[in-house]
Amino acid sequence: MTVKNILMAGVGGQGVIVASQAMAAVARLAGLDVKKSDVHGMAQRGGSVLSHVRFGEKVYSPLIPDGEADILMSTEKLEAIRWLPFVKKGGKIAVNTQMIMPPTVTRGAQEYPKGIIEKLTEFDPDIVAFDCLEVAKEVGNPRTATVVLLGALSTMLDFDPDLWTEALKTAVPQKVMDVNMKAFAAGVARGKK
Repeated sequence: MTVKNILMAGVGGQGVIVASQAMAAVARLAGLDVKKSDVHGMAQRGGSVLSHVRFGEKVYSPLIPDGEADILMSTEKLEAIRWLPFVKKGGKIAVNTQMIMPPTVTRGAQEYPKGIIEKLTEFDPDIVAFDCLEVAKEVGNPRTATVVLLGALSTMLDFDPDLWTEALKTAVPQKVMDVNMKAFAAGVARGKK
C-alpha cells in the first residue's frame, strides 16, 4: 500500500485534534504504520489548527509535503481554501460549510471571501460539502459537528466500519459515545450522497 495522506484543518475548539486521533487510530487498528503531527499555535484564541495524518506499510515522516495530500478535511471553509495547495491533483475534499469569522473580519479590517465552495468544487467536482453543525444539532449535540464530518470522510477510505467504531471509542469520552456514534453515522450518510 502506498502512503495515504490526510490533512485535517480547522479553527481552535472544533475538535480537529480529536478527529485526527481517531483517523490515526483507524489506520493503526488496520495494522498500518501511522505518523501524525499537529500544529495548533494560537488555537485557544480561535487560530488555525492543522493535523497531518499519514499511513501505509512504512511511513518515514509525519508531515505531508506540499501538493501530496490525498484528502483534505476542513471544519471551516476558509481553512479549506487556505490549505488547498497541499492537496494533490485528483485529491478529495470534505468540508463543513460553516463560517467562523477570523478576527480581521470581525474587526472590519477584511471581508470574508465569497465563492469558496465554488472554488473548492472546481478542484474536486465530487466534493462533500455541507453544514455539519446543523446535522450535529439534529442528532442532539452541536459539539459533534467534526465527528459528523469525520463520518463523511470515512466514506472516502477503504476501512472496515467496525474499525471506525473502535477508533471513536479511543478518541471521545464514554459519556458522549452514543451521540458521537449517531453523529458519525449521519456523516457517513451525507458522504455517500
